Amino acid sequence: SAAPGRGAVDRPALVDRQPVLADSVTAVPVDAVGRLLVSGSHGGRYSAACALALGVAAAVFCDAGRGKDDAGIAGLTLLDDHDVPGVAVSHRSARIGDARDVLARGRVAALNRAARRCGAREGDLIGQTWPLLSAALDARSSPSVLPAFLEARHVVRDAASPRVHALDSNSLVVADDRGGIVVTGSHGGLLGGRDASAIKQAVFAAFYNDAGVGIDEAGISRLPALDRRAIAGITVDAFSARIGDGLSTYRDGIATHVNRTAAALGAAPGMRVIDIVDRLCAAWLPANPTSNADHE
Repeated sequence: SAAPGRGAVDRPALVDRQPVLADSVTAVPVDAVGRLLVSGSHGGRYSAACALALGVAAAVFCDAGRGKDDAGIAGLTLLDDHDVPGVAVSHRSARIGDARDVLARGRVAALNRAARRCGAREGDLIGQTWPLLSAALDARSSPSVLPAFLEARHVVRDAASPRVHALDSNSLVVADDRGGIVVTGSHGGLLGGRDASAIKQAVFAAFYNDAGVGIDEAGISRLPALDRRAIAGITVDAFSARIGDGLSTYRDGIATHVNRTAAALGAAPGMRVIDIVDRLCAAWLPANPTSNADHE
């Protein structure tokens, strides 16, 4: 599927200068056109593309530990291409996946040129920074057109027992993934600390990026929530795989943390994702002896 492109949308006559808070940039609760977005999402290219598609005037993300190829802040450059100020807070200062905590405790770890022109600086609290970014509200008359950005779903194993998909975002999980294995590019943090946000479907196993783990171990907080639903949960080292890239998680990822359910199925820290998937597939058939027909 593709993130929607932005057309020319007129700004309201009166601009709301209060930031829009969203634990995930894939689920912004209100119309964000022409406003500042404070997000709990990582600052990768897909997150930035979502922000641009929303027509925001400026955006704040989490740096997700930066990770492999600086993927956790790569979206700031994409925002700069559209002259949109972008900032990423340190994963050690605020919980990833929690916009309110980003606003309350986040400290700027990375920013783009457009944000510097607004006066934003590394090390400042977001509470000090977002009023500066509000200058961008006056500078933008309408959202610019954004070329479609592909949010990828890839079938990496299509055997009957079970299907394995690599997804750039956990938001891509669909009903057809029930009982299967999803290898995502998303961070391993709960959204706003809510257990229900761990995953939308009852999958057999799910992989995430540990986003540097970060303050309050937020980057791996999905794992116990998945345990409570008897779903195997695994995070990979942010420096082994690019956050926001499901295929990188699958091909390059090295596990850092596994929950009890995953450990009982043979997963362990230090293993390659590809090898863990082999073990999970071997364990899946005995656990689902009547499910072959569901996956054919």
